[in-house]
Amino acid sequence: MNTQRQYLKAIYLIQEAEDGPASTGDIADTVGVSPASANEMIGKLQDGELADHEKYKGVTLTDEGIRQAREALETYCIIERFLVEVLDVGEGEFRAEAKQLESVIDETVADRLDTIIDRSEQCPDCFDADADVCSLLEAKLTASEPAD
Repeated sequence: MNTQRQYLKAIYLIQEAEDGPASTGDIADTVGVSPASANEMIGKLQDGELADHEKYKGVTLTDEGIRQAREALETYCIIERFLVEVLDVGEGEFRAEAKQLESVIDETVADRLDTIIDRSEQCPDCFDADADVCSLLEAKLTASEPAD
């Protein structure tokens, strides 16, 4: 199930990468839904004053949308880091687990998990959208791989 927070996060990351509005197609691809489903949620985000959508130009987040997207991204980073650093979930599994958990973990639980991990103050700016992982965690995973 894709939540509003997952859409906000996706739009935010696309906007950052493109340095401009996010297309409906890119949003749909990122979230893993059809363009029609993405359009439906974009309409809800616009109704909630979290996004502005101009036909043929794309979607941009409002200031409140950006705030909520950054919060969602921070929570996602916390989940990823907790799975890897505390639960020792393997590289091949933690992304799928994080995606499943992000829709059910609220701010309170994320704050509690955050007390267990050593999260950087850079978060969520440390997130690498291309790799779909916190860049600090990515460096840690690479460093822990066995040498050939």
